[in-house]
Amino acid sequence: MTRIVKPSNRKPAKSRPRARVAKSRRWPLQDAKARFSELVRRVRSEGPQHVTVHGRDEVVVISADEFRRLKGDPTGDALIAVMQAGPHPDIRIEPGRAPMPVREVAL
Repeated sequence: MTRIVKPSNRKPAKSRPRARVAKSRRWPLQDAKARFSELVRRVRSEGPQHVTVHGRDEVVVISADEFRRLKGDPTGDALIAVMQAGPHPDIRIEPGRAPMPVREVAL
């Protein structure tokens, strides 16, 4: 027995459109993973890019130069500047060194 199917006037259900990254700086996690090279290029050319999970910001990808700038210089210059700006910049602080033990050696 053959079954005859009548054509329907209903349009087929559209699949849910995938979130696309246009010129925005927000990337759904799946797109960020799939298009990581593009994400890195945009970080360099456009600045920080936000990666979202379930529509919420989770991480921000920044350039290495920007990270170094935000992290600060680990040389101690900031500490020296603070101490020199204090009320007694002329006080000298010498590092304390313990005397080195010397042992007798027979020659």
